[in-house]
Amino acid sequence: MKVAILSCFYPFRGGISQFNAGILQGLEAAGHTVKAFNFTRQYPSFLFPGKTQYVTADDEAIRVESEAVLDTANPFSWGRTARAIRAWQPDLLVMRYWMSWFAPSLGYIARRAGCPTLAITDNVIPHEPRPFDKPLTKYFLKGCDRFITLSDAVKSDLLALRPDADVTVLPHPLYSHFGEKLPREEAEKALGLAPGKKNILFFGLIREYKGLDILLEAYRDLPEDYQLIVAGEPYGSFERYQRILDTLPGKDRVHLFLHYVKDSEVKRYFSAADVTVLPYRSATQSGISSVSYHFEVPMIVTDVGGLRDTIGDRGTGMLVDAPESGAVRDGILRYFADPSIGESCIEAIRREKQRLSWQEFCHQMTAFRGTKS
Repeated sequence: MKVAILSCFYPFRGGISQFNAGILQGLEAAGHTVKAFNFTRQYPSFLFPGKTQYVTADDEAIRVESEAVLDTANPFSWGRTARAIRAWQPDLLVMRYWMSWFAPSLGYIARRAGCPTLAITDNVIPHEPRPFDKPLTKYFLKGCDRFITLSDAVKSDLLALRPDADVTVLPHPLYSHFGEKLPREEAEKALGLAPGKKNILFFGLIREYKGLDILLEAYRDLPEDYQLIVAGEPYGSFERYQRILDTLPGKDRVHLFLHYVKDSEVKRYFSAADVTVLPYRSATQSGISSVSYHFEVPMIVTDVGGLRDTIGDRGTGMLVDAPESGAVRDGILRYFADPSIGESCIEAIRREKQRLSWQEFCHQMTAFRGTKS
């Protein structure tokens, strides 16, 4: 089958690009003919609060050959993109959707691609919603034939906006390109961590909904044998978190790595960690869980959005009741007080690793392909 994928690929960096590269490689491994249609511009710089959207010289991103054609901010490129896809004559067009900025361009192209369209919707209702999100997203959804979500929570959001949608849920595959786990002592030395501590990891882009402030407040009351690793690029100012950090009695045991973590460095953080904490205020699913699975690091997560389905119900992590500092603190203390919790989570992670391959995801995705109505 000929499959076109329209989304961001190299030289754009980040989890979406990594996911798309995984899909492309999984489809090719299954014998499909695949072509990547890339963005020339993903979105304007003022919509991107990080330092750069692009791979830098010291990144080790997965290089993917693609045709860069879509400028989401330039409607003249939308028609060119649709024509380029039609000229290639795919049997299926796969698109990624995670914020309403993409709705006009992708919705326009979906209606003119000349083949069945399947949208993988990371988010339908954004974590930080705005009044125009729903009408724009409805426009996009009406242009697509079938949908894949990565959690039941997103499926519910999608059906609320398009009740007749043909949608299935497929779990997020594992990110397996970060290499093998390092010996703990080697990882701790590389990061400048004191040995012999209970290491808590907060990993990934720092955004308000991810609740780093909640974790910092939770850390305030933890004993001296705990240390916190914060690794990721802040989206916006770090000042609010720094104000909390400055008041912590154990601030010397908080280790900050406030930059985009390149692929070859990811293993250091997860190899040093006893547990990954996701103190999210809202969530659909989390790509961080897939990285944690790869390195067999259990998770402590708040019971919001899809985290119960993808982590708590699978036994790969421990749920805390609410995105509140007291609940997160108590969860951390409970986790470390009973070694059997971590052992049980690692056993569950190993079971999950067997079923969360890119090949299996792609097999189910292509089996779910639709026909244009």
